[in-house]
Amino acid sequence: MHAAIVLLILVLTYIGMAAGRIAWLRVDRTGIALLAVIALLATGEMNLDDFGSAVDMPTMALLFAMMIISAQFAESGIIDLCARTIVEPPGGTAALLALTVAIGGGLSAVLSNDILIVTIAPLLIAGAQRRELDPRPFAIALAASANAGSSAMLIGNPQNILLGAIGRLDFGDFVVACAVPALFALVVVFAVVWLQWHRRMRDTVPTSEAERWPTTEHVLDRVQAIKGAVALLALLGLFATPLPRETGALIIAALLLANRKITSRTMIAAVDWPLLLFVACLFAITGQLNDTGIAAKVLDFLDDYHLLPNNLALLLPFAAVTSNAIGSLPAAMLLLQIWPNPPQGVLYALASLSTLAGSMLLTGSLTNLLIAERAERMGAALSFGEYARAGVPIAVLSVAFAAFWLALIDVLPLIPPVATPIP
Repeated sequence: MHAAIVLLILVLTYIGMAAGRIAWLRVDRTGIALLAVIALLATGEMNLDDFGSAVDMPTMALLFAMMIISAQFAESGIIDLCARTIVEPPGGTAALLALTVAIGGGLSAVLSNDILIVTIAPLLIAGAQRRELDPRPFAIALAASANAGSSAMLIGNPQNILLGAIGRLDFGDFVVACAVPALFALVVVFAVVWLQWHRRMRDTVPTSEAERWPTTEHVLDRVQAIKGAVALLALLGLFATPLPRETGALIIAALLLANRKITSRTMIAAVDWPLLLFVACLFAITGQLNDTGIAAKVLDFLDDYHLLPNNLALLLPFAAVTSNAIGSLPAAMLLLQIWPNPPQGVLYALASLSTLAGSMLLTGSLTNLLIAERAERMGAALSFGEYARAGVPIAVLSVAFAAFWLALIDVLPLIPPVATPIP
């Protein structure tokens, strides 16, 4: 009965996350995960001590620290400067699109995507409207390039941070494995969006002034901007030392919080607390699979029938489907609970493939949804079909090249390895 209750709650939780929310209620994925934890507590299947022990604190600490560092970039005006760099130069639409892809991809590799998107997306959309351009292709390009860029480094997104922390992945090896597919994906984003939209970029629908300018801009503070850049470089330097990554990141975050210009309350308020709560709840929910023995039974089943995704032929469809159904982060956490010690090649490949596949549909990543939400508020609603027409070819081409690259450099074999018979 214990295992049946845990399994039922887990299945209902993931069905709810696949739907995006609970029908007829304004409960999103974070709310669904929290309700699942409360259900486990109420049924006695878990207590608060179990909850605390299930949460991987190094992952949570690194996530929090990266959000503080990203908040420094936002509050100092660096992200606003990048947005102005995209929309203010007098170049044509090709240059504007190229800058969107390059800057969006570059920033997303080192900053927390939620803070980046909340800051830069309204400015980019408003800038396109000011130049009497259709904001939708630039919103699509920003979403897809942010997904691609975030796949290049261990700190690019929550699932990379999770996989890196639990798998103890090397920062340099991760860049070698994942940066080239990320760069290729950025080229694909530009090419696909340009081919589909270049004839229609100037066919924009007029919007009212109220719709055009609901943006909050940060004035560039050069001292704080330099402080943020130095902090990021120091963080990357610390990653090359034996110091645990989460400890180094927390040290940098603490130095940024000790600020004479930007209040600590402002910095802490910029943290995506719902995302941190979501991750903590997922740790607790999926952790119950081990306590009930379900995870071990599933692992034995997959191993007996040679279904473990230790090759690209199985991992690629798993990453593509789950990233667009339940999200890359919940899928990664579920896999790690069932298969707690996968080869490092699986983790490198999962990080790259699941993130790149998230560009396929509007619901494929939180980044896509955040941009679509802000575009709609500013009178540039982006439909599911409009996004998918660009997102599907972007994801297919990017994931195909990533699989080719990962197989080429022997990160993961294309097909299951052939077992050597025992003489």
